[in-house]
Amino acid sequence: MRFLYSHRTRSADGQYVHIKALTYALTARGHEILLAGPGGESDAKALGVGAEGGVRKMLPRALYECAEYGYSFPAFARLRAMARAAAPDVIYERYNLFYHAGVWARRRLGLPLILEINAPLAEERARHGGLALKGLARKSEEAIWRAADMTLPVTDALGEYVRNAGVPEDRITVIQNGVGADFLVDRDPRGVRARLKLDGKTVLGFAGFVRDWHRLDRVLEYIAAAKRADLHLLVVGDGPAREPLERMAADLGVADQMTVVGVVQRDAIADYVAAFDIALQPAATAYASPLKLFEYMALGKAIVAPSQPNIREVLTDGGDALLFDAGDDAAFRTALARLVDDADLRARLGAAARAALLRADYTWAGNAARVEAIAERLLGKTT
Repeated sequence: MRFLYSHRTRSADGQYVHIKALTYALTARGHEILLAGPGGESDAKALGVGAEGGVRKMLPRALYECAEYGYSFPAFARLRAMARAAAPDVIYERYNLFYHAGVWARRRLGLPLILEINAPLAEERARHGGLALKGLARKSEEAIWRAADMTLPVTDALGEYVRNAGVPEDRITVIQNGVGADFLVDRDPRGVRARLKLDGKTVLGFAGFVRDWHRLDRVLEYIAAAKRADLHLLVVGDGPAREPLERMAADLGVADQMTVVGVVQRDAIADYVAAFDIALQPAATAYASPLKLFEYMALGKAIVAPSQPNIREVLTDGGDALLFDAGDDAAFRTALARLVDDADLRARLGAAARAALLRADYTWAGNAARVEAIAERLLGKTT
């Protein structure tokens, strides 16, 4: 099949990983991808361009949101031109707030629309980034979701938002995030551990963009209270919470027990995660499908994560991870201490996590097969 992949993403974070991984997996299954994004990119390698720059800061919030909606017009024109030139079978779109290009193309071109949904952006932006036109944003979001032939929320917890927007159950298919084949290959942790002087340490590891809400402060507090020189926090990534964490580590007297390696090339992340003894998810957004969880699982790591519905869709407390009450700092410390003190438990949970990932096929190849099957069903309905 020929997929017209519509998106409005200009970042190089987890969004980029998702787009690149899924499009490559679909290509590996013999499908053709026509990538339509900002600037008219036609090559997945062009995805790593910078973010929206200073435009968002320069404009009043309401005006910027109107401009976001206005971007749908040239984006739709691009989709229409690409469709006329290449005759795609399906439109696949990564949902973004105020982005109606795919919906308009579906109506004008008569092509089925598959809509991938990673967050309820109207709520998320109102809560975190600020949103002036809240009512319009909510109506825009719900209209886009209802117009799609199939919605793909990344968790069932997110699927509940989609249901509440009026999307019928038969147009909702939950597809979690996944991992690529590079995370399923055995990795030797000795190189990274030696280079970072972690030999003999119990490594508490976190991979990803570092924000305050990830609650890595909980880990530093645990290390300071434990008074054990063998404990070491390894953060693979960077972000706005890095400097506050480094200051906190210094204030607690454990600066020499934390290493932040900064941004790591995507093809090297698995080597760093392999060096973890315990994989950390100290907090998680209630509707997210954290990429790091699947990477931890694939590499057979013992995971500590909050016990909340979206996490329990993937992990089972005591079976393939230790889960704790998300709002209880003491419960987090207790779960982490159990893993620190019990190497056999770490090994058992890690092996079970990897087995669970393979059993459920939380891989990009598996997701591509699921998307392919959905597209085939939709084409069958429309022919």
